[in-house]
Amino acid sequence: MKRALAFTELSALGLLALCVVMPPPAAAQDPILTPVIAGTAAPIIVQAITPKPKPGTEKFEGYVVNANSVQVTVRSRNDERAIQTFALNESASARMQKVIDRGGYQYGDKVTVYYDTKTLKAFKFKGKPSRPL
Repeated sequence: MKRALAFTELSALGLLALCVVMPPPAAAQDPILTPVIAGTAAPIIVQAITPKPKPGTEKFEGYVVNANSVQVTVRSRNDERAIQTFALNESASARMQKVIDRGGYQYGDKVTVYYDTKTLKAFKFKGKPSRPL
């Protein structure tokens, strides 16, 4: 029994000595055996880029006070005392007529109106009309 124990201790010491004397080569030291692989990770989006509007155009976000096929009156979301009335250009007027045919905007519907700052004419509007009364 003592002989078997002595043999395992000797083999463990021999194995340790062998590892100290001949360490395995590092992968970075042997460029022939180790190919260089460049990692590709997905880009990290910090902030999404929003397209800038055309010069001379603005958007007004608010709630509908009154809307017809010629003009739309909107109360601001930020300041309830700020009320703005926009005349609709031809294409926006045609689109508003389609909305009116389906029931139209009701008081308090959320809308965003895109308009020209010089003429205060709305050329586009977004918002989901509520159910007609």
